[in-house]
Amino acid sequence: MKRFKLIRDIRLGIKNLLLHKLRSMLTMLGVVFGVGSVVAMLAVGEGASKEALDQIRRLGSTNIILTSMKPSGDAEAGSMRSFMSVYGLLYDDEIRIRESFPHINTTAPVRVFRKEGRLGPRIIEIRVLGTTEKWFDLVRRPMIGGRGLHERDLENSSAVCVLTELGARKLLATEHTIGEKIKIDKGYFEVIGIVKSDSGNSTSIESPDQDVDAYIPINVATERFGEVISRRVTGSFERELVELHQILVEVESTDHVESASKNMETMLKRFHPKKDYKISVPLALLRQAERTKRTFNIVLGSIAGISLLVGGIGIMNIMLASVTERTREIGIRRAIGAKRKQIIVQFLIETVVLSTIGGGIGIGIGLVIPWLIEKFAEMPTVVTPWSIVLSMGISAAVGIVFGLYPAIRAANLDPIVALRHE
Repeated sequence: MKRFKLIRDIRLGIKNLLLHKLRSMLTMLGVVFGVGSVVAMLAVGEGASKEALDQIRRLGSTNIILTSMKPSGDAEAGSMRSFMSVYGLLYDDEIRIRESFPHINTTAPVRVFRKEGRLGPRIIEIRVLGTTEKWFDLVRRPMIGGRGLHERDLENSSAVCVLTELGARKLLATEHTIGEKIKIDKGYFEVIGIVKSDSGNSTSIESPDQDVDAYIPINVATERFGEVISRRVTGSFERELVELHQILVEVESTDHVESASKNMETMLKRFHPKKDYKISVPLALLRQAERTKRTFNIVLGSIAGISLLVGGIGIMNIMLASVTERTREIGIRRAIGAKRKQIIVQFLIETVVLSTIGGGIGIGIGLVIPWLIEKFAEMPTVVTPWSIVLSMGISAAVGIVFGLYPAIRAANLDPIVALRHE
């Protein structure tokens, strides 16, 4: 019985709204734009942070990345005609970290070279990473074909390499991939695997992998390319002696990541008088990015909420005017036995119908705007289900909150005074 009564009241509310179509439509516009802006702004905010958050997660929440960094004093020495820079992480640092600290699962040393890759007439610049089989355990990327480095590759000093997908496409196009021999610098390496790499790096942490990489055994890298890296920069000849460019460390669990990084910092300070290294903790950056994302969403949501507030005030204003117009109707209903509660419910139904329909249209607009932004501005956007539910809930709440006062005012009208109203 109550359900049929509610359906009757809803139909009556819609009928009353349709008596003033233009006014009802204009009243809804505030809610439409408010809800649309909530959905669109949250989608833009979610998309802006998604890429950075995904990049950090792929670096590994239990990983710590140590990177060699040229001290500022050595950088100033670059004005010299020819010099040797000696800085960075040491093989001993990797051994000390692996053997001295608890809760360390494994470590992977990395040496980095910029070399020319060649296969027939095709020549590309390749970033060569000398590392161990542990690298593929710490930096987990899908293996497209073949295999990664094995321990026996280091034991046998095998001239083998694993290419990233983009490097393989550029260098091995129209050729066999696995088993092909490519020339890197002055030596030949057999391609034993193709790995899908992570091309985006929108964070402050230098990603261990890039678009065009070749991974080779670290002892083979030292034998072929030597310990000293030489290059010409703006007319000057520079030489650098860097034992390890990176050390990747995997900790047992996220509970021990921050304490392990502090212990490593303390240890490195003892053996490196100049700070020629930096320690990056993806977990800490992930937490910071998530906090920033929440703040960003709150700010955007608040700005969009102002539009809803304006829409709610518009609904209240129109409903107050409606109460004045329908004073005689209210008096008649009260005179024939309608209770105050029924009057309140009738006016609330009208405001909720207005705000809900407006909210539905606003959600449609809010879904179209991110699509247009992605298509024409090429910015990533992500529409989440919770933003749609939140927007719809807010629009219904706006109808209740801002319709309550006009409804109570209508219910409190004196029936005798209302019947005399012209």
